[in-house]
Amino acid sequence: MIDLYLLEELVAFAKYGTLAKTAESLAVTQPTITRGMQKLEDELGVKIFNRQPNRITLTKVGEFAAKEAEKIISVNQNYKQKVKKYALSEDIITIAANAPGPLIILNSLKLNSINLKKQHELVTDNFINFLLNNQYTCLLLNQPLKHEKITSTYLGTESLSVHLNEFTDLASKNEVNFSQLQNMTFLVFYDIGVWRNIIQKEIPSAKFLYQKDAGNFKEIRNNSIFPYFTTNLSLVDTSWRQQVLNNRKEVKIADPIAHQQFYACFLKKNRNRLLPLINQIQDKWEEID
Repeated sequence: MIDLYLLEELVAFAKYGTLAKTAESLAVTQPTITRGMQKLEDELGVKIFNRQPNRITLTKVGEFAAKEAEKIISVNQNYKQKVKKYALSEDIITIAANAPGPLIILNSLKLNSINLKKQHELVTDNFINFLLNNQYTCLLLNQPLKHEKITSTYLGTESLSVHLNEFTDLASKNEVNFSQLQNMTFLVFYDIGVWRNIIQKEIPSAKFLYQKDAGNFKEIRNNSIFPYFTTNLSLVDTSWRQQVLNNRKEVKIADPIAHQQFYACFLKKNRNRLLPLINQIQDKWEEID
């Protein structure tokens, strides 16, 4: 078996063209490179260098060998990265979600005994591959995943409400349907995951004023009468709880699609690692329901 360092020296030589520059790039001495190149040629059993007084170049075979060596080095690097990534996944529980509500629940828990890393940017697709490739240990999704290596555990239901100006007719109702919210203009925080597709599909005639900055959202909301949305999980966030406005009336949305069931989705082999965390999420969710 050829040592990897010999292939690295060959690739460096093909790039820099001289023994001196090759040695400098690899932080070794020139005699070390000379011995390495001779050893590589001996092990391959073919001539890969043209040696002339004060000059050494690659033969066509040598050029081919350098290109193939570069491929092997790349495979080796990918191998190392995958092993390190897997090792990290075994130590740290990495979690992402496709809606902010489940992450609000997660942030409210006391998890001192769990080495947890949360992805704050919401995921939108490629869920199965994320788990199979160990990019995430667990995904909190509004759908169970179907794969022989993946299992999904029910967590709870997130329900959408709309906050309407207190003087509007709909504000007097206990609940409304999406059909009653047509042609209205809503103030919406930009990153709401799956809820964005739902409100756009169910209220196609509405206008949505999306705000990426939380400060801008709060400023516009507090100085206007635009309706806005929350869920039963929003008020778990203390910052939201402190921002409830007296001039808005929270009205629940009755349509079935406004009530999304969420699941913890993960590789079956990780069940024991995740069970304590999942139990805590379920318990907190039950308090809200």
